[in-house]
Amino acid sequence: MKIALLQLDTLWEDKVANLENVTELIGSLPDDVDLVVLPEMFTTGFTMNPEVVAEEEQGKTLQIIQELALNKQTAITGSWVVKEENNYYNRLFFVFPNKSYKTYNKRHLFTLAGEEKVYKPGNKKLIVSYKGWNICPLVCYDLRFPVYSRIVNQNYDLLVYVASWPDRRIDAWDALLKARAIENMSYVVAVNRCGTDPNSVFYSGHSQALDYMGSYLQPPMTNENVKIITIEKEPFLKARTKLAFLNDTDNFEIK
Repeated sequence: MKIALLQLDTLWEDKVANLENVTELIGSLPDDVDLVVLPEMFTTGFTMNPEVVAEEEQGKTLQIIQELALNKQTAITGSWVVKEENNYYNRLFFVFPNKSYKTYNKRHLFTLAGEEKVYKPGNKKLIVSYKGWNICPLVCYDLRFPVYSRIVNQNYDLLVYVASWPDRRIDAWDALLKARAIENMSYVVAVNRCGTDPNSVFYSGHSQALDYMGSYLQPPMTNENVKIITIEKEPFLKARTKLAFLNDTDNFEIK
């Protein structure tokens, strides 16, 4: 499966400009890309002003992403701000090439920025079946909680993280992504934003892809950038069979 990582310099709360940029970048991708991964809140930046930018679930952003997915015949995932029943969500969408979609609401809200004060957390995991792959998409701060992404009682081949992770903690981002790949024997694709927001928070990006042994398929990248990587099923399955570490994992229940 070919996956495009779109590391964006997101303009603050400017949905029109950000969607124009995304439309242009996706339109320029090769036709054989199977999945496009965008950052967290790629239409607005990591804003704590949901009342300014929120849309209904089937709003303009979803419509644009659906058309892009259909026209390029690729799946597209990323998160944006949604209002539902007087609550705001940092909601990840996984849009299929036929315009159908699935959603995941970010579970772990970033308390250092007060995210929990303005957004409601999710309470359901999402495992997407797509082109013979099982994909577990998560959002930014979810990365710091290994139990939530642990493969026990789940079945996935690829972890996808979309993020707005600042440069001042980028060493943790790099280390935790490698750990998630190794401990779950899973491919990991992680797309972060770059640039500086109006709160003077600098994002260096470091979007990357790792294989099931923690080796880089795409090393951390800087600046606005687009990279395409390929993941392969046969060597992945052979490694999980030969190195059957997952058979020895502890069982537990998340409540």
